[in-house]
Amino acid sequence: MEILTWLDDHSRLALSVTAHPRVTGSVVVDKFRKTVALHGVPASTLTDNGMVFTTRFSGGSLRGTPGRNGLEHELRRLGVVQKNSRPNHPTTCGKVERFQQTLKNWLRAQPVQPATVEELQRLVDAFVDEYNNRRPHRSLAQHATPATAYHARPKASPGDRSSDTHQRLRRDRIDETGKITLRYQGRLYSIGIGRTHARTNVLVLVQDLQIRIINAATGELLRELVLDPTRRYQGTGAPKGPTRKTRNP
Repeated sequence: MEILTWLDDHSRLALSVTAHPRVTGSVVVDKFRKTVALHGVPASTLTDNGMVFTTRFSGGSLRGTPGRNGLEHELRRLGVVQKNSRPNHPTTCGKVERFQQTLKNWLRAQPVQPATVEELQRLVDAFVDEYNNRRPHRSLAQHATPATAYHARPKASPGDRSSDTHQRLRRDRIDETGKITLRYQGRLYSIGIGRTHARTNVLVLVQDLQIRIINAATGELLRELVLDPTRRYQGTGAPKGPTRKTRNP
């Protein structure tokens, strides 16, 4: 079982602490949206470099620059600045790490250990209530509780990221069926180019939803399209099957 935590940087208020069998990208986006619905949109976020939070450091050297995952797209949509800790430097997220350590120590001290996610969540909720509302925090002025510090100051709001486009270049090879695959918001899409280009090495230029596929050897533009996120397969538009010939009268 794993625990996902969203913590307010200024007040240390635990905004959301949830237990899961496994923290996935979809879980992160879902809990972030619910946290925003309760507390408002933050000006920025700071997370570690796990794949559920960012794809910036994932395998770009072999296939080109990776695309945004679900959280990265959500943050851009809301105008939230995304910050990530330096690779191999966990102390950047020290406030969350300290909170997680305190929570785990408290959980280990409980006389009955949770056997299910539901039991773990009940214990987590009890800890968060005590931590936010009654437990003085040594790092806050006058040892205030996180709830007191959180409500004492106005909240920062996000800026405008409408001009923050995402560009990437990747190298690929068209498969035997005339298609390549492309990941967008954590989902894999199949893009048809045509069987006549099977096994051709290509460059894939992506600017948000705008996609151009270019023959890596000749520079020929093989296909240009706007990705439709509602369709997992982006067909070429060519008719399927053999065409029927009409006879002259």
